[in-house]
Amino acid sequence: MNAQELQFNKNEDAYKQLLFKVQTKAKKIMLGGGEKAIANQHDKGKLTARERVDYLIDTDTEFLEIGLFAGEGMYVEHGGCPAGGVVEGLGYVSGKLCVIVANDATVKAGAWFPITGKKNLRAQEIAMENRLPIIYLVDSAGVYLPMQDEIFPDKEHFGRIFRNNAQLSSMGIIQIAAVMGSCVAGGAYLPIMSDQAMIVDKTGSIFLAGSYLVKAAIGEDIDNESLGGSVTQTEISGVTDNRFPNDQACLDHIRSIMDKIGESEKAGFNRKSALAPKIDPKTLYGVLPDSTAKPYDIMEVIHRLVDDSEFDEYKPAYGKTIVCGYARIDGWAVGIVANQRKVVKSKKGEMQFGGVIYSDSADKAARFIMNCNQAKIPLVFLQDVTGFMVGSRSEQGGIIKDGAKMVNAVSNSVVPKFTIVMGNSFGAGNYAMCGKAYDPRLIVAWPMAKMAVMGGEQAAKVLLQIEVASLKKKGEEITPEREQELLEKMIARYENQTTAEYAAARLWVDAIIDPIKTRDWISRGIEAANHAPITKAFNVGIIQT
Repeated sequence: MNAQELQFNKNEDAYKQLLFKVQTKAKKIMLGGGEKAIANQHDKGKLTARERVDYLIDTDTEFLEIGLFAGEGMYVEHGGCPAGGVVEGLGYVSGKLCVIVANDATVKAGAWFPITGKKNLRAQEIAMENRLPIIYLVDSAGVYLPMQDEIFPDKEHFGRIFRNNAQLSSMGIIQIAAVMGSCVAGGAYLPIMSDQAMIVDKTGSIFLAGSYLVKAAIGEDIDNESLGGSVTQTEISGVTDNRFPNDQACLDHIRSIMDKIGESEKAGFNRKSALAPKIDPKTLYGVLPDSTAKPYDIMEVIHRLVDDSEFDEYKPAYGKTIVCGYARIDGWAVGIVANQRKVVKSKKGEMQFGGVIYSDSADKAARFIMNCNQAKIPLVFLQDVTGFMVGSRSEQGGIIKDGAKMVNAVSNSVVPKFTIVMGNSFGAGNYAMCGKAYDPRLIVAWPMAKMAVMGGEQAAKVLLQIEVASLKKKGEEITPEREQELLEKMIARYENQTTAEYAAARLWVDAIIDPIKTRDWISRGIEAANHAPITKAFNVGIIQT
């Protein structure tokens, strides 16, 4: 076995170990509030949120879950909030691709934490952008009161959901709500603002205020079932359309509704019969280095992601630290913009660092993005970027102008964009390569991904200078040993904040995925985007090329 094969095996082992840790944590998160809470749900005759989703989606189809790691490591003092207390994603119901949102009542009775609101808004955003039907499986106690100040009044808080209900309705996007547990206070508006609403007998209830609050507010004695149970809300108030004896019957009715929905106009993205890559995607584990600091050839990754391993590169001899080109993924035509991580030579014969965006590569990428918009080809960004090149030569060469040109093209792009954070995603490189702020239809991370303003060691050294200066002002003597101790602590703290899990917990990415699942995510994303015809012309604005 030669040195190259040994390194391949070392890389593969390291990546599989990292992936195993992520998958192990994912399995724990999927238990929600735990086995005891799940058993309590079953004792009440209710399915759990995940069981409801599994029952609802078509047999032998995969549910593409979004935000599984939402809230991970957050709200520890409140007992945690696995998956943000809600299960959501893209699934097929009676052959129709839908957004599905299911409150997880095993997590604090389905109460809304700040991340729960953010996650629900993300689901509605996906439905709006792609004009997909959205199904709400409601089972929630409402706002988590100890944190009400972080979830109630602001623009991106709880109330935005009902504003989005109205917006979705005005866009003609179908919304179906099933009340399968509590639906309290502000949350009671959700079913009535949906196109169709149904309720499960005995377990489902809707009211603006529960019986205890009614007693306290107006002195009326009434039980919750009489106040807002299934009989009240179907036969007296008319809030819900139908009631059903159990979860399964309710979900069957949703499937029946979806079976009768007509086809929508399509965007018309180009698709042919899919071909598997000639190079096995499973070998990605060995191609990717065991450290984000190490270089590799991005072409080795691309050839393992695209159909028939066929890639038509755009301007291959120019702007070499970004690779652009056309390919197909699961039959869909795509334009790929990818950071090249190996050291390359510029057109002038100068060596350029891998993963850094130079003026020529930014110019090339901007032009390519424009071409894809002109040809109505979805864009895929493969991120492993440490930022834009700095220094006097770059500044004098107009790096800010060329970087702005690329950011402008990404910002104004009208074709759907999909972002895969493979490794580093630092500084303005995150922006130029279509980070979350630039509206990718889906953005996912591979397990080794890192997102931050800059790399951990560089940031820690900057922070160390500030800390040392502050301590010296207070009269503290800083020995070299003390300085090294401070540096190591800062690196550790900063590195923790750059991980894929940290990003996914805060919904900076939609999911952490196995690299070999990348084709599935991109394909499902383009299929979703194909439901939304492009109605806006591409215009780069004031930045001229």
